[in-house]
Amino acid sequence: MNARRDAVTARLGIRHAIIAAPMAGAAGVDLAIAAARAGALASLPCALLSPAQIREQVAAFRAAVSAPINLNFFCHDMPESSDDTAWRETLAPYYADYGVAPASGGTLRLPFGEEQCALVEALRPEVVSFHFGLPAPALLDRVRASGAFVLASATTPREALWLAERGVDAVIAQGAEAGGHASHFMDGAPETHMGLFALLPQIVDAVAVPVIAAGGIGDARGIAAALLLGASAVQMGTAFLHCPESFPSDMHRAALTSEEATRTAFTTLFSGRAARGIPNRLMRELGPMHPDVPPFPHASTALAPLRSAAEARGDAGFSPLWAGEAARLGHAENAQALIERLAAEAHALLAASATMRV
Repeated sequence: MNARRDAVTARLGIRHAIIAAPMAGAAGVDLAIAAARAGALASLPCALLSPAQIREQVAAFRAAVSAPINLNFFCHDMPESSDDTAWRETLAPYYADYGVAPASGGTLRLPFGEEQCALVEALRPEVVSFHFGLPAPALLDRVRASGAFVLASATTPREALWLAERGVDAVIAQGAEAGGHASHFMDGAPETHMGLFALLPQIVDAVAVPVIAAGGIGDARGIAAALLLGASAVQMGTAFLHCPESFPSDMHRAALTSEEATRTAFTTLFSGRAARGIPNRLMRELGPMHPDVPPFPHASTALAPLRSAAEARGDAGFSPLWAGEAARLGHAENAQALIERLAAEAHALLAASATMRV
């Protein structure tokens, strides 16, 4: 038996060592309920939600199912101000093409702070997870005092050690294959981000807490391989974008099964931080990284009118099509059925591996 794995499933009261990843803007309470009913850990992405929306979604989840919930927050440094003049100038030809004007204001991803911490204390989720590091020590102490099991993502062994030293209950080893934002907060540019099969065993060896594998896990083979490499559980995101309980746009959903989905790339164009997605017009014409992009999370403001105008025409050329490298392994399937099938298939693979010889 894997003692660390048992510690995760027993502590969280889940049947399967699978976490449905929090995916801001593409998944919410419907996917969370389906995942919980299947015996996986459900997640709610909170970085783009107001406190009222978080309360509403947690209440809907609690009313539908008796199961643990993971509330996910970002811990990025928030620039006091950002001059996006150069970025708007770079986008000017596109504004002209679509007949739109640059936007100002808009909803920004806010880091975990006093308001979010008070919400955790009031709602008492069983799990709280952090991306881009950890909140201030005093806030983290309050989260732990609420009784929450604390997760945080690492992209290198050094980041994992830093998290473990600060008392997280488990580390998410996020491989470079993962869709969406890479959780770099100490080490490296995107090109130095390690693949999961190199990263995972190094983090397992480096820390004493359970390790959750994330990145490029799209089927039961990936689950079994991650568990054999020492993971206590897996976190899957892109696989659930194919499910009816998630809500990517129709264009995004179609892109997941396209040939372009085999060539996902890190880009800073849509938010100001590196995130993996399916190439589209903006990435091809400007390159996935661009020096004029303002820091996270301000890049999205100038893009907002272009995205809206293009999407109204059925064009995803200015939309973030977040996806991991295993996107094309997914199938349109009910999320509960998907989890139950993957868990059964992974169990069979693990049982078969016990009889193999090298």
